[in-house]
Amino acid sequence: MHIGSHYRIGTFLFWTRRNILKLFLWAVFPTVLYGVFDLKWLAIPWQPVALVGTAAAFIAGFKNTQTYGRLWEARKIWGAIVNDSRTWGIMSRDFIVNTDCSKEDLHPIHKRLIYRHIAWLTALRFQLRQPKPWENMDRPHAKEFRKRYSVPEWESQIQEQMRPYLSKEDMDHVLQKKNRATQLLALQSMDLRELRKKGLIGEYPYVGMESVLKDFFTHQGRAERIKNFPYPRQFASINMFFIVLFSILVPFGMLDEFAKLGEYGVWLTIPFSVVVGWVFTSLEQVGESTENPFEGGANDIPMAALSRTIEIDLREMLDETDLPPNVEPVDEILM
Repeated sequence: MHIGSHYRIGTFLFWTRRNILKLFLWAVFPTVLYGVFDLKWLAIPWQPVALVGTAAAFIAGFKNTQTYGRLWEARKIWGAIVNDSRTWGIMSRDFIVNTDCSKEDLHPIHKRLIYRHIAWLTALRFQLRQPKPWENMDRPHAKEFRKRYSVPEWESQIQEQMRPYLSKEDMDHVLQKKNRATQLLALQSMDLRELRKKGLIGEYPYVGMESVLKDFFTHQGRAERIKNFPYPRQFASINMFFIVLFSILVPFGMLDEFAKLGEYGVWLTIPFSVVVGWVFTSLEQVGESTENPFEGGANDIPMAALSRTIEIDLREMLDETDLPPNVEPVDEILM
């Protein structure tokens, strides 16, 4: 997630420079043939070009609206995870009580439930960062921009990240499973059931905590839906086709228009074709970089930062003072 007021124009131009170069080279081709070799028949009327541009603008606007919706839904999911995690923390600390036990005796149970939840956050974000075939992080501009920041889930192993929060038994159990986040929630439920049998948690608090676990399953399922179901490929494809077609036609449609300005007017076709094409190709690239909010891009949901915020809050509920620092942005990118 970019935390600055806006992307700098230099950064944006650098990010899109490959498109600018392609547009420039393509605009030079018909302009030279028209202006130097006098091939006037290359010019086409502007009206059909404008119609294609209108269609491209509509489909590009539609795509960007939908991809922003995917990003915003992902942010709402993680906002709900933050809120429900804090609820889980106070429930784990305050609902597990026994008049025959002191607070110190119950502390290991409180800690186990809270730490296992932190492990769930870790497992979930690692699962959501796994690459999918339709994601865009293998594109040249995405690879290049990745050098500006780091993705925590790609810089470490999940075993290393979860080990401080789980017992050896839980760790061995979870690592054998495919969906580790799901299994951690299942372990939480099993633990609550045992605590209920021992009389350490009342009937209504037990039901309440199980309800929160259900909410965590819901949040996880919603995030997995966004991760595992791409923005429909038919819409993504036709958006790209329309924009490429429009970018190809633009210089041919501008030749006669700028030739009317005088002897050298036709050469203005090159810069203006680049500007118009850049607007449309940039809209496509922005939409592309927004459609998968968990792929590891600069505009992703900052799962590591949100998970660290939750961890600090929950561990402070246990009166711990040796807390990890907040995740800091790198080059205005927070992950």
